Amino acid sequence: MTLSQFLLILRARRKIILVTMLLIASAAMIASLIIPKAYKSAATVVLNPGVDPVTGNALPGQLMPSYLATQVGVIGSKNVALKVVRDAELEQVAENREKFEDATDGRGNLADWLAERLLKKLDVAPTRESNVIDVAFTDEDPQRAAAIANAFAAAYQQTNMELRLEPVRRASAYFNDQIKMQRERLEAAQDRLSTYQREKGIANLDNSFDVETVRLNELSTQLVTVQNQLMEANSRRGQANGAGSANSPDVLANPMIQHLKLALAQAETKLSQVAERYTSSHPRYEEASAEVNKLRAELRNNTQATAKGLARSAVIAEQREAKLSAALDAQKMKVLDLNRARDELNLLSKEVESAQRAYDNILQRLSQSSIEGQSSQSEVTILSKAVAPFKAVRPKPLLYLALALFGGALLGLGLAMLAEMHDRRVRTIVDLTDVLQAPVLGTIDWGPPRRTPLALPRWSRPMLSN
Repeated sequence: MTLSQFLLILRARRKIILVTMLLIASAAMIASLIIPKAYKSAATVVLNPGVDPVTGNALPGQLMPSYLATQVGVIGSKNVALKVVRDAELEQVAENREKFEDATDGRGNLADWLAERLLKKLDVAPTRESNVIDVAFTDEDPQRAAAIANAFAAAYQQTNMELRLEPVRRASAYFNDQIKMQRERLEAAQDRLSTYQREKGIANLDNSFDVETVRLNELSTQLVTVQNQLMEANSRRGQANGAGSANSPDVLANPMIQHLKLALAQAETKLSQVAERYTSSHPRYEEASAEVNKLRAELRNNTQATAKGLARSAVIAEQREAKLSAALDAQKMKVLDLNRARDELNLLSKEVESAQRAYDNILQRLSQSSIEGQSSQSEVTILSKAVAPFKAVRPKPLLYLALALFGGALLGLGLAMLAEMHDRRVRTIVDLTDVLQAPVLGTIDWGPPRRTPLALPRWSRPMLSN
């Protein structure tokens, strides 16, 4: 179909198009008069996500792009609608009960039915690239539209707080149970530690302040000292008991022996002088000889006594060394037993510390949960309340008329084309040549005759000058 054919069809069927447009426009105007007026009022809420109102810590989950969409879903939830029904006391309105009886024959719950009706008239729209949400409600009464919109904003604020505080309160109850268990565990660990300390007699866990360890160190020092003394005593005893005992330092250092040696030297000198004068049978010689023998005997006895003294000192040192060795061994065993007991005590002490840390952590979380659970702060703030509108959002007669004229024109075009298909007419040469495939001998112009300029008589024509 060419454009000229289409225009010819529209021209021929213009009555159908005009009648259709008039009918649709009349229906739209009648509908505008019949449809009751509806008023739309909106409250605006703003979200402050990302920060805990109690601790001030960041909440990463609230920074996700889906958070705003989630909050829009919460506002349009049945839970919020039921709060609006309860807060606005819509169940007490007799008109609502009558409508409920007529619609459901008394079956179901009035609150649920009212909540579903409210949600159908609710429009929640977040502002682009911001945390502002418009909560709009449409109703036939402008005052009621504003009241319900404000009720939805308040109910959403309350629901948001409940959604935040309910997990905290459940966690607080859980921590209350856990802290009782941890307290019992801590007390049991402390009792085991105290009992073990009393049984083992350990007052301090630090080895540096242990009396037994200090005593072990002292015994070790004393044993080393006695062993050195024993080695020295054995050496001196060996020198005193040997062939050269007279040259022993202890013998030489003895004052009595030194005095006897001096007296013996003098007596021997005197004996040699007497021997030059007298014979061995002379009384003076015998007297001098007896004195020398006496001094020699005393010197020998004192030397032997000194050697015996050194031997006794060595024996005493040996006995003391043996006693110190035995005491050191016993002290070592005691310290080892004490170290093993202290190791066990360290394990018990670590168990107490672990129980104390767990108890402190749960106590801190319980305190924080209790504070958060008692908080009345919310991340939702009502930016502006809804007010009763003066202008109805519907009906809109001009808009309805424009849409009706446009729709009527489209419908008229469709009806015109259907009428043309049902009753096809020959309107152009193309209809004959293409559709009927008939030869065309000529065309008749049915339009009004064209006006042509009249010819002037010969005598009235202007003459041309030579």
